[in-house]
This record gives sequence, structure tokens and C-alpha cells, in this order.
Amino acid sequence: MKRLIRWVLNSLPRPLLQRVAGWAVPLLGVLYMGRGRRCPVCGKRCRRFLPYGYVTSREDALCPRCLALERHRMIWLWIERNTTLCSELPRLLHIAPEVSLMRHFRRMYRGSDNYITADLESPLADMHFDVQQIPLATSSIDVIICNHLLEHVEDDRAAMRELWRVMRPGGWGIMLVPEDRSRESTFEDDSITDARERTRLFGQYDHRRIYGRDYDLRLREAGFEVERIDVAATLTPEEQELFRVGSDHLVVVCKA
Repeated sequence: MKRLIRWVLNSLPRPLLQRVAGWAVPLLGVLYMGRGRRCPVCGKRCRRFLPYGYVTSREDALCPRCLALERHRMIWLWIERNTTLCSELPRLLHIAPEVSLMRHFRRMYRGSDNYITADLESPLADMHFDVQQIPLATSSIDVIICNHLLEHVEDDRAAMRELWRVMRPGGWGIMLVPEDRSRESTFEDDSITDARERTRLFGQYDHRRIYGRDYDLRLREAGFEVERIDVAATLTPEEQELFRVGSDHLVVVCKA
């Protein structure tokens, strides 16, 4: 199973993956029937989660119903327990929308135009644009969710400034990236174009950089206040095991 999923992730074009994953993964989930795990996003119970990873497969990672990974389950737990998003339905911009969260938000926002999805090319998104030039008015968005996108962007600092520009004063966002916290500084080198070398250095063939401990500084330079929240620390050991959310998974909350 690990080899199959890794091959699919590295071989199929991303738009095709986004189209077929919603029905293909639940088929695999039949092999994981049980009660040992529960996804807080969709409520699915299963024996364990599916493996997932482009390079090294992580065991017990992917929900077989909604495709939520560890970070998505963590984000949802934090939003549900610590914000008023679910009750007030603020204007939400969801960039590079993850299927698991997008499905949930679409149900929540049914009948409202306050939920906007955006991506450069995803067929699932409402709008298509480059995050370095967001075609939305200044201070027009209450909440931004933009995860595992900035590592793909040519000028991530320009993208951060655009995200700050469209967020209203007092708004907030969750902006996660792959990080290597052992690095003091972010490593990037656009002269590296070989897919295998990018995978070796940056963790994935289509990444442009691997962020270090200066990620928070980059966000602050764009104008954001930054807070890191250890979601797992707010859960009981039983909840951590049930949801498979570990202490290495943090929510990075940015405020305008």
C-alpha cells in the first residue's frame, strides 16, 4: 500500500490527483475498517489511517474518507475548539484548498458567498490566480487558510505581502509550510531544476525551498503577528492516539 500511494503521488499530474482522489481513496479505505481511529473532520472511524508520503511514507496518516492528513485534523480541531468560524461564517479565503477541509467548509457555508477557494490550476477551486498577485480588494478577507503552498511559489515574500494586504485588520489565518526546524535559515536555490535533486534537498520535486526557523520572521516582515500553537498539548493522550495528532504538529496563526 505504501509503495502504491507513493507511486501515485509522484507519477500522476496534480490536477488529475485532485479529481480522482475523492473517490479512489475511500475504495482503499475498505481495507482499513475498524474503530481504532477517528477523523475529527469527517467523523470517520477506521482501524487506522492510510500511509502517505511523496518520499518517505508516514504510517497512520491519511483519512480514508475525507483525505485529511495529520495537519488537517490538527487545523480542524483548533478551529472548532478555539474560534467562532463555525458559528459566524466570516469571509474565508481558502488557497490551495485541501479536499478534506474544503468539503467541510462548503457544507458549512452552503447558501453563503463568504467562502472562496482559490488555486493556480486546481479544477476544484472557485478562482484561479497567482498568490503573488491576488485579484481581491485590500482588507476584504476575514480569515485565510493557506497551507503547504508558499514552498512552491517563486517569490514567497511577495505572496506573504499579498496575503497580508487582503486580510482585514483584526483578521487571522493559518499558514503552514514544510519546515526543518534544525535549520536556522530557509534554504532555496532556483538554479536547481532536476526533480530528483529538488526532492533530495527540498523534500518534494516541485518545492522551491525548505523553510528553517526564520519562517516566522518572513511572515512578520510581511506585516503579520505570528503565534505558534501546540494543538496536541491541548489534547488528552487518548485523543492524540485516536486522532493521530502528535506534538510535532503546530498551528501557525497569523494576525493582521
